[in-house]
Amino acid sequence: MQVNNTARLSALIVLGSALVSISPFAKANAVRYYSANLDNSLWYMANNTQLNCELEHVIPRFGKVQFHSEASKQLNLTMTLDMHQLPDEYGVASIESVPPRWQPGANSYAIGSMDLYKQFNGELEKKAAWTLLSELEKGRYPTFLYQDWYNQRDQVAVAISSVNFRSAYDAFKGCINALLPFSFDDIAYTVLNHKADSDELTVSSQRKLKQISDYLKVDADLDLVLIDSYTDALGAREPNQALTEQRANTIKAFFVERGINAERIETVSHGEDRPIEHNDNEIGRQKNRRVIVQLSKPSGVAL
Repeated sequence: MQVNNTARLSALIVLGSALVSISPFAKANAVRYYSANLDNSLWYMANNTQLNCELEHVIPRFGKVQFHSEASKQLNLTMTLDMHQLPDEYGVASIESVPPRWQPGANSYAIGSMDLYKQFNGELEKKAAWTLLSELEKGRYPTFLYQDWYNQRDQVAVAISSVNFRSAYDAFKGCINALLPFSFDDIAYTVLNHKADSDELTVSSQRKLKQISDYLKVDADLDLVLIDSYTDALGAREPNQALTEQRANTIKAFFVERGINAERIETVSHGEDRPIEHNDNEIGRQKNRRVIVQLSKPSGVAL
């Protein structure tokens, strides 16, 4: 006689003091089950800034799960299953949404899969990660199921507990809504243009400089700022050279006012040399009246 998923597996998985079901392991010889219980289930914001949002949950004796989103032009989200013991083989973990014991009669159902790579943590991209969050919001337990890579008689089940999830999830969503709509890479190389015979930026370049200013309000950790200033070829060479120096120094002052050490800022004034367009029309001259700002951050790699 065939037994339904919930009945035949309820004896396998114990979630706190409750019995839950996971269908793929009905025939398993042994299941090693990892999950926080009702007493130690904890969700917290590991990072809450306009650059990074990180929501974490510790899975006792196994590791932790982390949901991460960062400042960017596009909404992004990744989930990382950070394991104490990394996979020693390549494989695939199936993912099921498991009901808690306070939803009697509810069944488990499949919601996806995750590739396992040798000596790497498990990762899911945006759509799959949001699916897990939506299942957690419903009070269910997304559970990863895979074959143990050492003991062929063992299966592994890793459940993400929804206990104490919602308040931390609300904070995570609030953090995501406050992320800057651009990343460091979007401003690391910026071309600014000036009005003729002036150190005043064009309107579009003022918006670009404001983006840099907004970024530096939350992350002023720059290793080096390079400022290269150029002008068009109208007028005498010496005044043009002086104008590019004035423009470069104005941009340098902008960074110093925002907390960047002046010693980390290098300026080079090229005058009318190195044009990128002809100087015989206004369109070309406007492109030549430019300041290139290059930002670099510490690599974070210890040598």
